[in-house]
Amino acid sequence: MENTGARKISASEHSTNVTLIVLKHAAEEHRHAYYLKKQIGKINDALCPTYAYEYLLAPASSRLYLNKLDTEVSRYLKNTLNLQGTELRFAAYLLVTYAIEVRADELYPVYQNALDQAKSKVNVKSIILEEEGHLEEMLKQLKEFSPDWEIHAARALEIESRLFNDWVLALGKELSD
Repeated sequence: MENTGARKISASEHSTNVTLIVLKHAAEEHRHAYYLKKQIGKINDALCPTYAYEYLLAPASSRLYLNKLDTEVSRYLKNTLNLQGTELRFAAYLLVTYAIEVRADELYPVYQNALDQAKSKVNVKSIILEEEGHLEEMLKQLKEFSPDWEIHAARALEIESRLFNDWVLALGKELSD
């Protein structure tokens, strides 16, 4: 998911008006993907050599989670604010990233706790700090984006929550099979 998120951030960049914040965020998400993939390799090199379906849990749901979120938030923005083109892509980036950062702030500490309990040498503390910083950056940008940012952010969180729950169900189904 970190890799998909990093690629989506890069894809949403304007061709010329690229901010330092967006570059930093994409770079950090790519680093998270690299770090997590490297940690999986320490457990077992054959566990996830690529992101091909056969190496992923609930691959269809995992791959579609962020894409569906982006699509649904974009549709909401287009219908609600009549945005299109570059403005639509940037607004969707802000809201989708905000929703994902809220989720990351919830999940990564749980993951770190599980790693600590397992006495794992792996930790995600640096990722947690960066994700907290990303959330602060998204809040700042959302406030600049719209005086009604909280209404739009709440809608993005609703969409993300539904899609996340669908993903968790798909994961649970696969793990129980």
